[in-house]
Amino acid sequence: MTQAVRHDSMRARNLGVVLGEVRRSGPVTRAALAEMTGLTKTTVSKMVADLLAAGMVTETGVPSRGERGRPGTAVALSGGRVAALGLEINVDYLSACVVDLTLEVRLRRARAVDNRAASPVETLSHLREIAREAVEEARSLGLVVAGSTLAVPGPVDDGLVHSAPNLGWRDVHVGELLDGLLTPLPTVDNEANLAALGELWFGSGHRDFLHVSGEIGIGAGLVVDGALFRGSHGLAGELGHVVVFPDGPPCRCGGRGCLEQYAGQEALLRAAGAGTVEELAGRLREGDAAALAACERAGHALGLALTSAVHLFDPGTIVLGGVFAPLFPWISGAVLETTAARLSAIRDAVPDLAVSRLGGDATALGAAGQVIHRIIADPVAYVTASRTAPAGSKPR
Repeated sequence: MTQAVRHDSMRARNLGVVLGEVRRSGPVTRAALAEMTGLTKTTVSKMVADLLAAGMVTETGVPSRGERGRPGTAVALSGGRVAALGLEINVDYLSACVVDLTLEVRLRRARAVDNRAASPVETLSHLREIAREAVEEARSLGLVVAGSTLAVPGPVDDGLVHSAPNLGWRDVHVGELLDGLLTPLPTVDNEANLAALGELWFGSGHRDFLHVSGEIGIGAGLVVDGALFRGSHGLAGELGHVVVFPDGPPCRCGGRGCLEQYAGQEALLRAAGAGTVEELAGRLREGDAAALAACERAGHALGLALTSAVHLFDPGTIVLGGVFAPLFPWISGAVLETTAARLSAIRDAVPDLAVSRLGGDATALGAAGQVIHRIIADPVAYVTASRTAPAGSKPR
């Protein structure tokens, strides 16, 4: 039994190594894979055969001529079968997206919902409807959703949302409430962390940056050398609750003068007298004085909070996402002016300030991308399912 376990463990490792190298270097031949991975050609051929059967790689039909001897047929990741579901619960909407193994976005869904007026059970029930629609549409495209990740606006530990003040949630066991609603059971993670991963995998390509996601709440995710920094308890990035004005208005977190009270979506709209972000952007384009003043105030507060973040983490780039993306032309100037005034005395340069191309999609994309990266790192369960499935069926 010990030998069988060891053999299964080695096979799992080899599958992950081969698939990971195909992702990094593909299209690539079996001979090149053997050289890159240090595995024998026989082992690589067996692993590639398994991955082909599972629909995770495909033969490109293009022979590779960069090697000695007879040209070989290259293999590459396949986007035709395996997919991941990214889900997001935010204060005023629910969203879902499906991404295939090549990180191509195959579909997006979003629904405006006031989740503050609903219990966690009601919110998750609505989420199940959106998830089911996305999975069924993915199936119509020939895709099998192999897993999902759910993003929530609050610190998360093993499926437990410690506190999501903008939802009114505290110590909500999301994993338990989802049991039976979604299969397989999603991984639950913080929305700001997943937005940062979305930016890393689908956005700018920066490998060292601080991503700031502006919604009703404000979160941040720090990426260092291509990896997310979570902190010792997984609670890093609560930028929205950094105090910028100690005598400011009370915040839902229990503090006063938090950044969220000046630069969060609701604070921005209230100060501008606008009903939606689209209306605010339209008024900004028209030069409306109240709208411009609201963005100036928000940018100043955001610059104060980011000054502290720069002192602590020294990011090379700060990426503004979420609602800050469409408002970037009017908010970025105040951010840069404030940070430069407070950093220039001890720094030769301030971090670059960039706008996310993903905007509000970053979180759901990061959630789906997290699943894809897990599958590529450990594809054995999916490959095994494909080998044991009845003829003509697809693995789930």
